[in-house]
Amino acid sequence: MSSQPFFRRVAVIGLGLIGGSLASAVRKHGLADEVVGFDTRPDELALAAELGIIDEAAETIEAAVRASDLVVLAVPVRATRSVLGEIRAALKDGAIVTDVGSTKSSFVADVEAVFGELPAWVIPGHPIAGSEKSGIRAARCDLFANHKVILTPADNADPSGLGRLQALWEGTGATVLTMSVGYHDEVLAATSHLPHLIAFSLVDTLAGEDENMDIFRYAAGGFRDFTRIAASDPVMWHDIFLSNRDAVLRVIDHFSEDLDQLRSAIAGGDGGTLLRVFSRAKAAREHFSKMLSGQAYVTNNSDKQVTFQMQPGGTVKGDIRVPGDKSMSHRSIMLGALAEGTTEVKGFLEGEDSLATLQAFRDMGVAIEGPDEGFVRIHGVGVKGLQAPRGPLYLGNSGTAMRLFAGLLAAQPFDSELTGDASLSKRPMRRVAEPLRAMGAVIDTGEGGRPPLKIRGGQALSGIHYEMPVASAQVKSCLLLAGLYAEGVTSVTEPAPTRDHTERMLEGFGYHVHRDGATASVTGGGNLTACEIDVPADISSAAFYLVAASIAEDSDLTLRHVGMNPTRVGVINVLTQMGADIEIMNDRVIGGEPVADLRVRSAQLHGIDIPEEQVPLAIDEFPALFIAAVCATGRTVLRGAEELRVKESDRIQVMADGLAALGVETTVTPDGIIIEGGQEIGGGTVESHGDHRISMSFAIASLRASGPIQINDCANVATSFPGFVDLALQTGIRIHAEGGH
Repeated sequence: MSSQPFFRRVAVIGLGLIGGSLASAVRKHGLADEVVGFDTRPDELALAAELGIIDEAAETIEAAVRASDLVVLAVPVRATRSVLGEIRAALKDGAIVTDVGSTKSSFVADVEAVFGELPAWVIPGHPIAGSEKSGIRAARCDLFANHKVILTPADNADPSGLGRLQALWEGTGATVLTMSVGYHDEVLAATSHLPHLIAFSLVDTLAGEDENMDIFRYAAGGFRDFTRIAASDPVMWHDIFLSNRDAVLRVIDHFSEDLDQLRSAIAGGDGGTLLRVFSRAKAAREHFSKMLSGQAYVTNNSDKQVTFQMQPGGTVKGDIRVPGDKSMSHRSIMLGALAEGTTEVKGFLEGEDSLATLQAFRDMGVAIEGPDEGFVRIHGVGVKGLQAPRGPLYLGNSGTAMRLFAGLLAAQPFDSELTGDASLSKRPMRRVAEPLRAMGAVIDTGEGGRPPLKIRGGQALSGIHYEMPVASAQVKSCLLLAGLYAEGVTSVTEPAPTRDHTERMLEGFGYHVHRDGATASVTGGGNLTACEIDVPADISSAAFYLVAASIAEDSDLTLRHVGMNPTRVGVINVLTQMGADIEIMNDRVIGGEPVADLRVRSAQLHGIDIPEEQVPLAIDEFPALFIAAVCATGRTVLRGAEELRVKESDRIQVMADGLAALGVETTVTPDGIIIEGGQEIGGGTVESHGDHRISMSFAIASLRASGPIQINDCANVATSFPGFVDLALQTGIRIHAEGGH
């Protein structure tokens, strides 16, 4: 790999592991024309030149810095101030100064002490990479590859210098993050400094035990891996702990309190506390990388770039079961957490959104085992048993989770904040905030009524009757969940039928929901009782295969255990009216939810005016239905679907744009679309705008395409349909996913 030089001359002051590795990487990748080094240890300096790590060994620190346009301080943190004083007069105009130290507040204080301010050309930095080894012989040009580098620029930082410094670090293979100085020191105190302190202390403690020889002789791999960092440079870590004293003391105090709680739990035989802590910690560890960038515990797929490459044609055959219903997976965790006793869930959807909901309840003190191949065991805490989370609850891409959590948290005794990824942060939340405020909740939203939602605890809610202006199962469910905590009756009337999973599942947990036509109501103050839940396969995920097998020649596909809730079967009703050959087999009721197996075969579809009463019953499936309409004969007209414009994307416009990119003309209306069937689907590139349903819809469009289709920004398919690519290949769809690893 080589790159254009971002700097003419780079001076690295201090040629230990980090400084030497950076110098080596800059030289190898051509990130500067010249690398000059300086070190107070002449032998190390000479060795760096001999090994080709630097181009030039400077005799003095001033000689190294003079004429350099980037100066990197890689010296012990407690030597920083004196080094800055030595180089001050030699710095040339326009030079950028950065460092690699583990504490940033102390570096900024040293800069201000020497220069009287934090100049725009000083940009603090910290590579999150290292080894217990030290010295120039330990230097590696690949030390920073696939590691993170944190830059903490001030508000007045030179934009050009910051951009070039970021590009240089990226050229070494690192991922660059930016954050404030104070936040960096708090995060590193927790994720780096405390573990080192514990490792030093643990080895020192055990070395003082009478059986110390046997302790170390028989130590397992985990002990060796953890205590390896106790072999790090004692002088360096002495400097770090004293430089970041306040942040380290805070995290030590926090850790000591939690350790005391575990000791008390063990002494008292309190298995519940141990299980809560251990299960929460296991989940946190699995998503640990997000902590460094302050994005909670769930993997944020939008950071990845995934592209679907589709080859045209194919036949769809097989016998499959698509993943579990996302709506029911969310609700099973929520109600299981609030129930008395242990709830066991089978068929849980292990997608990003559902896992975010699961983690949020762990953060509120609920012990949850799994998921393990769709099995989850939830140790409920009761309606009033949730605990205050330690920070914001991060809900990824899930609008369902955010709206339902808003109702659930509105009456809790503690404050809470709900956040999400970039896509979720654009979604409207005023539709739940306003009726909740009418019940007595205190909720602050972001600009335009969007996330984050900040909910003030300790509010007494009163039941209301709410006439929903737009049919929305999420708003209805939000208010019914708030109604569990409200004084009196909370009732919601919907203008058209929407999915009723919340009502059915509340009944399954023993909480009565009164239904009178279009109105559902609950009386506050009751309790939920744990039960068993078998989540059916998601009909929204099945929809892609229902359409695929309908439009591809010679197809014959069976879909097992599909949820057939009457508020969700709009896609089957619409496809059947279009002439689809769908056979419903083995229909049954499991846990209050109707389920069936579906066999679908190729059929010649014809266009229809989609009945408006079917729109709320198929709202999530319309992107796939648009593909069916293109492949049908005649015209298909959709009206009354304004809700599609405020999903993960404006699904009407995004689908129309994608179809246009493939040569298909449509007419977009304010509340729908008109599609003339029988048009050829060509090859081309489609932008999904990060919307999982758009990505999957154009994937199945390839079955009738005349050329290859590239679909960009497909990472969020994992939010609703983990394993989509493998299952698509298994049934005969010609798909290849690039990126995301």
